[in-house]
Amino acid sequence: MSALPRRVWIAAAGVIAAVVVVVVVSASFGGGKPLPLEPAAAAGSLAPAPPAGPIGPEGVSIPAAQALAPAGGLVAGETVDGISCEPLERLAYHIHVHLTVFVNGAARRIPYGIGIAAPRTGTRTPSGFFVTSGSCFSWLHTHASDGIIHIESPSPRTYTLGDFFDVWHQPLGANRVGPFRGHVVAFYNGRDYAGNVRQIPLRKHAQVQLVVGKPLIAPETITFPAGL
Repeated sequence: MSALPRRVWIAAAGVIAAVVVVVVVSASFGGGKPLPLEPAAAAGSLAPAPPAGPIGPEGVSIPAAQALAPAGGLVAGETVDGISCEPLERLAYHIHVHLTVFVNGAARRIPYGIGIAAPRTGTRTPSGFFVTSGSCFSWLHTHASDGIIHIESPSPRTYTLGDFFDVWHQPLGANRVGPFRGHVVAFYNGRDYAGNVRQIPLRKHAQVQLVVGKPLIAPETITFPAGL
């Protein structure tokens, strides 16, 4: 056995424990593995994004377009991918992500009320509807039609775009976004995401864009307002 003093062994054990904690936390947030990102131009020729729509109740533009799909039929108490729908919002872990979708060059809105079970009530503002209550709130949900995904859960966890679409009760894959079929290109923070679109991580202030078919629309960017 080593002749090192006992206090040295204790200190070394503390360092090892700290490293283990860091590794576990990094893994849980997907921080230990680089994302499969390439320059946006790697996806192909990009058409400019259309003009932004009017500013909604959260301070983010709402596309002047039809919804990609209805908000969905999540029911009170339903659990999807280990994600609960509970009577009150859980704010221990609270971040926001922005999602935009284009189908054959046309914008599609992400509707309000995804992940909030009916009956939904809210406030009709001059800049759009904002959902304030429902029979339950999933840890992943939308309050307005501006593409802001609210992630409000009881503990830190790296949720994925696939989780969000599952809560929405809509399909998502390499050739499918909601009810629309065609080759899917994904952009993540302005770069081409070359991996499985279902595995796109929903990290704080991530900006995700899905494009179904052609033309490819250059990735949009927003400035997250204070409080989001």
